[in-house]
Amino acid sequence: MKFNHTLTLKDIAQLIDCEYKGNENIKITGINEIHKVESGDIVFVDHPKYYKKALNSAADVIIINKEVNDIPKGKAIIISEQPFDDFNKITKHFRDFKPLKKEIGEDAQIDDSAIIYPNVTIGHNVKIGKNSIIYAGVVLNDYTIIGDNVIIGANSVIGHSAFYYKKKPTGYDRLLSCGRTIIEDQVEIGALVTIDRGVTGDTIIGKGTKIDNQVQIGHDTVVGENCLFAANVGVAGCVIIKNDVTLWGQVGVTSDVVIEDNVTVHAQSGVGKSLEANGTYFGSPCTDARKALKELAALRKLPNIIENL
Repeated sequence: MKFNHTLTLKDIAQLIDCEYKGNENIKITGINEIHKVESGDIVFVDHPKYYKKALNSAADVIIINKEVNDIPKGKAIIISEQPFDDFNKITKHFRDFKPLKKEIGEDAQIDDSAIIYPNVTIGHNVKIGKNSIIYAGVVLNDYTIIGDNVIIGANSVIGHSAFYYKKKPTGYDRLLSCGRTIIEDQVEIGALVTIDRGVTGDTIIGKGTKIDNQVQIGHDTVVGENCLFAANVGVAGCVIIKNDVTLWGQVGVTSDVVIEDNVTVHAQSGVGKSLEANGTYFGSPCTDARKALKELAALRKLPNIIENL
């Protein structure tokens, strides 16, 4: 999330009542979680496993729960006992939850040529482009951007909160979502599809992509152009799917992987690692489809082989 105006390290430290180390006038333009950080961002880290990654990321300010003596050049830290909670405080301060009290929220921009069916709910700061069709029962949550010539099927939810929690002794605490959901031109989305908004960045569905019914796409995932997702595909958060990718029915994709251009994944496969371009994959965990099918064929012969030993 980008702030409406530039802040300083001192401003943020005072906001969350924490000590800091570094140049108090470092310019801060937004907040991001570790997968999406850019120069000018604040990021948080609260686990030793990720200290080094956060300190060496593109972020200029790191909220961290330890003393750091060797701060990378040009960066600063904010020392917090609970970085997760303080990150949520920043989110609430700049983009607090605002209840929706009518069918169309504040600052919504809907092109006159768009067709909006009955019982559609449109949140705050939503944009809907030319000639788009939004069918009955759709929910477009806050900060959703719909391009031109987009079709969204009945009862789909675009821009739901990210599935991102921290386990504590008292239960699970949610990392508040302040990102956006962007549906580019000529995308078609079926019925009962859920696309989560970015935690702090953008979830993006690229131009010309077609999504079947009952598909789930997680937070901060970026889908390229002219992709094809069949029913019951499930994509976790922070996935990058390049252009012209086809995922057939019930494919599952774990977080933090990259699927390169022109990939096809056969039905009921599980994608547990990044996939190279121009390949066809099958299985769980998926591998080259020809290899996987040969292995299955060989496995079927195994009982006969054993009987004839």
